[in-house]
Amino acid sequence: MPKHRPHPAAILTISDSVSKKKRQDLSGPALKEVLKANGYAVVTIKVVPDEKSKISAALKQLTKKARLVVSTGGTGISKRDVTPEATRAVIQKEVPGVVEWVRANGALQNPRAALSRAVCGIRDKSVILNLPGNPRGAAESLLAVIHLIPHMLDLIAGKTDH
Repeated sequence: MPKHRPHPAAILTISDSVSKKKRQDLSGPALKEVLKANGYAVVTIKVVPDEKSKISAALKQLTKKARLVVSTGGTGISKRDVTPEATRAVIQKEVPGVVEWVRANGALQNPRAALSRAVCGIRDKSVILNLPGNPRGAAESLLAVIHLIPHMLDLIAGKTDH
């Protein structure tokens, strides 16, 4: 029986302070551990500032390299939080139930999870999932929906027999 090849995944950290090297990226490595533990091959981790055009450009670039792109940061309600808008600008289909599940599960740990404006969607044959910027929140959010991702990837790859 052929060995299952892990899906390539990419991580996009969205943070002004990390991009300026004023703070270390803790969320990207936390997500890398979750992805690796769940059978994904992390092909790249990229950092961009909280700027819509740079986020959108990075998402487009990463979906050419990876079937799963998870972003961390920029999903709140502050002025600089523009990740959802940047994501909506590049996806072809939104999958709102995924982030609804993330928020519902997150609210069990932190009532402020309801303030997340995260987006999940499809671009070509890749899934893009926005996650919180907090390392623990990002990892817990990804773990809440990691079981859905293989089926999503199958469906967008045309494997619809289920």
